[in-house]
Amino acid sequence: MPINKELYDRGLAIRTEVVGPDHVKRALESANTFTQPMQDLVTEFCWGAIWGREGLERKTRSLINLAMLSVLNRPNELKAHVRGAVRNGCTMEEIREVLLQVAVYAGVPAAIDSFRAAREVLDEVEAESKST
Repeated sequence: MPINKELYDRGLAIRTEVVGPDHVKRALESANTFTQPMQDLVTEFCWGAIWGREGLERKTRSLINLAMLSVLNRPNELKAHVRGAVRNGCTMEEIREVLLQVAVYAGVPAAIDSFRAAREVLDEVEAESKST
């Protein structure tokens, strides 16, 4: 149960716009009594309280997330946020530049794994755009 319904609702809208309705639907529908509080927290605080702020454009937030998730070696979350970055207007070149910078500041292994994950998503996005 969210603490602040207004933040939760704002977060749900932003989360859906950024990572896509299918991703959000899967996450929320797969939640159970154990994991539901985490979904509420993510939706309310990550998406509502932080992504809902006006201090940075969504594109900038996406690029920051790609760098942080790469450094933290979180490929599943990285994949979701690569798709979100594309939805937020980030180009393949911008995504590549962020991952190259990760290589220098966080290490080549982190960047290599991130390139693999990003390439998988970017190939999917490209295939989807060709089929429409």
